[in-house]
Amino acid sequence: MTSLLELREYIKNFYVKYEIYITYIWKFLLSFIAFTMIGNKIGYQSSLTKLPILLMAALLCSIMPSNFMVFVSAGFILVHLTKLSIQCAVVALIVFLLMFLLYFRFSPKDTLAVMLTPMMFYLSVPYVMPIVLGLMGTPASLVSMSFGIIVAFLISYISGNATGLTSSDIEETANQFQAIISEILGNKQMWMYVVCFGITLVVVYLIRRMSVDHSWTVAIIVGALTDIICLLIGDLIYSTELSFFGVILQSVIAVGILFVIKFFAFNLDYTRIEKVQFEDDEYYYYVKAVPKVTVSTPAPRVKKINKANVSRDYRGRDRGE
Repeated sequence: MTSLLELREYIKNFYVKYEIYITYIWKFLLSFIAFTMIGNKIGYQSSLTKLPILLMAALLCSIMPSNFMVFVSAGFILVHLTKLSIQCAVVALIVFLLMFLLYFRFSPKDTLAVMLTPMMFYLSVPYVMPIVLGLMGTPASLVSMSFGIIVAFLISYISGNATGLTSSDIEETANQFQAIISEILGNKQMWMYVVCFGITLVVVYLIRRMSVDHSWTVAIIVGALTDIICLLIGDLIYSTELSFFGVILQSVIAVGILFVIKFFAFNLDYTRIEKVQFEDDEYYYYVKAVPKVTVSTPAPRVKKINKANVSRDYRGRDRGE
């Protein structure tokens, strides 16, 4: 355990020392992975799937504000869908306009939630998102997460029905546009995820703010159980054909990832709790202080070699001593 704590301190110190460069790197990698996933899922515009274009777009996002990644990702999706059909692009544009209006109104700092939610669905570990946002965000993060879910299902529907969404006939185009809108608004599984993830996020947020020992650990476990129960109840009510085994397995994987995040973000020593009382002119305060688990990283050992000793050693060897 001590070795892990020392490793964590090394990583934290390294991040603090090179924070500006690491920020550029993670923004570049996140953007590149997002653009690549978009190309793999709906790569109808072949020019936007080429490696030089992806690298240049990711490099641009790395030096721009974080919200710029969301705009570029939306632009990539719209260009790909325009190549497929105008009606798909119009539906996506409406969703993005609503997302940007509500996103910048309620949760403008949740860039990662907007980006990572569709990516987690693509990687089949979506149950990480409501718990990690409950731990490190606020209830307003529900807005960004919900639009991430809607975008994920919209892309999934279009990629799975691409052959039936291309038509040059005006009447057929209108019918397809109506079908896309109806499919999105009537997708019970999508709205079930929105509701269940929202409930989980709020439950996790409330628990992790409680003044109880191991609040983050309790929040992670209770959040995972809440998510599983809500999804299974929703599946029974709306017959969304969720895989019970898949939900359990993906939730276990999500809990493992979340405990790794907890180790780096909220590792406390509950054996050294201190309670302090003090007062001012208007209030009397009861403060519970829980220290963080920290270890001092061992200083590097530098061995000094004296020049005189080296010369003496060589003379001794020459004499056969």
